[in-house]
Amino acid sequence: MTSTSPVGGLISRLRGAIDVLYREAIKFGVIGALAFVVDMGSFNILRRTLLEDKPTAAVIVSASLATVFAWIGNRSWTFRHRRNRPAHHEAALFAGTNGVALVIQAVAVAFSNYVLDVESLTADNVAKVVGIGLGTLFRFWAYRRYVFAGEPIDVDTSPLADLTRHDRKP
Repeated sequence: MTSTSPVGGLISRLRGAIDVLYREAIKFGVIGALAFVVDMGSFNILRRTLLEDKPTAAVIVSASLATVFAWIGNRSWTFRHRRNRPAHHEAALFAGTNGVALVIQAVAVAFSNYVLDVESLTADNVAKVVGIGLGTLFRFWAYRRYVFAGEPIDVDTSPLADLTRHDRKP
């Protein structure tokens, strides 16, 4: 079976698609981990200082800061090869997607505080992590489907592209 046969061509396209998905998922994870640090760090600082009695407001502020960080990282690295819209259009879709994810987080923290009546910082952190996890699943799907929806190009020219390449020959 050669790569010019229909089956060989299909297998080659499938491998390419899996490779793109793999690289995007790794990069998304790196940006997400850093955004998680920004989010949780600012959330805990706000909960201990300015917004001590306002856990939902702290979620909104911290998630907004993390969203700005994630926008820059995902646009310039994770999905750099998928750009097909003007930056302002992608930014609006990105903000809308992250708005939905922020609501997921806020609902998780509000549910913990106001429905379960658990008002400790530890409970807020657990609820926020659960909300972040659910929101992350939604974001990865929405970024690929709507925000950075352009067809990927074959060559990843982003910085640090070699970090996510495996066993590739030049």
